[in-house]
Amino acid sequence: MVAVNRTVDSRKYARLLAKALPSVVETEEQNDRMLREIERLIDKGDDRTPEEDKLLDLLVALVEKFEEQHYALNSATPLSILKELMSARDLKPKDLWNVLGSKSLTSQILNGHRAISKNNARALAEFFHVSADLFI
Repeated sequence: MVAVNRTVDSRKYARLLAKALPSVVETEEQNDRMLREIERLIDKGDDRTPEEDKLLDLLVALVEKFEEQHYALNSATPLSILKELMSARDLKPKDLWNVLGSKSLTSQILNGHRAISKNNARALAEFFHVSADLFI
């Protein structure tokens, strides 16, 4: 979660809430919508306002709650988690070439011929905005 230590303008935050319409996530469609909004906010990086940081925290909490209830990640393998994240974001192997360092390594990992190293796990975690533990 984003550490918010700046003052939040309640009017600006209310406008963001009205636009994003966050709610308890109950369906895949709602989850996808929240993920798109999260990605939009993450892409703003250091340009996010305090209000956007607060909205990001809320959306992440809503998505995490839904995903904890609907996805049994603890029983999944690092490779299956990687493939699911790719599928959820409509990514192709070539989208990971720069993340993992090469086309060959990406192919070996996705085909199960090579395990995901700790360095690869960190790179994937940063790319997908998740914990590296998912890939180890």
